[in-house]
Amino acid sequence: MRHLVVLGHPRADSFNHAIAKTWCEEAEEFGQVAVVDDLYQRGFDPALKAKEMPGPDYLVPWDVSHSLTQIASSDMLVLVYPIWFGMPPAIVKGYVDRVLGANFSAEEVKANLPNPELSGKRLTIISTSAATRPWLEERGQWLALKQAFDTYLTRALGFADCHHIHFDAIVPGLKQRFVDEHLEVVRQTARERGAVLKYGNLPPRLMRPPDF
Repeated sequence: MRHLVVLGHPRADSFNHAIAKTWCEEAEEFGQVAVVDDLYQRGFDPALKAKEMPGPDYLVPWDVSHSLTQIASSDMLVLVYPIWFGMPPAIVKGYVDRVLGANFSAEEVKANLPNPELSGKRLTIISTSAATRPWLEERGQWLALKQAFDTYLTRALGFADCHHIHFDAIVPGLKQRFVDEHLEVVRQTARERGAVLKYGNLPPRLMRPPDF
């Protein structure tokens, strides 16, 4: 069983990096394989070019081919990113456009055809924000995030399921006890999702409820 952790934060000392590292450590402790694809570190270009639009002349760019190879050998895709101005960073949206949606047309989405590159794989999303959850809810961003990423990506691309956890009020100088508490949630979720890969869906009483 293999986890691909796609990380979308530019700072190496960020809490998002700690999340990715913790997830990988826990997955490996559980006897599974986990690798990190740090989008900023490898200079991933989020801009989809005209020649990448779905169609008969589509040619897979080398960087997208690399990402698709990673996905093909993985059972769990884990997206880790901050919420900026109510949305994921452009580099994460670009990963969705160029990689998850590679040569997958609007017509196929409308016809409810699963993306063959992603069909049946599990999706986990871990997001962070400086804003609190109530603040996001008041401005409609909480529901918008769920509909745009969780619900839409799962249904449109054919993921088997999606589990989303969110950590709010993540600001510079966050007390260590809160960091430790949050990372313990990451560990627990990594174990649970690893168990889902190994054994299939777990009874709800054994799962930590998602934040979305």
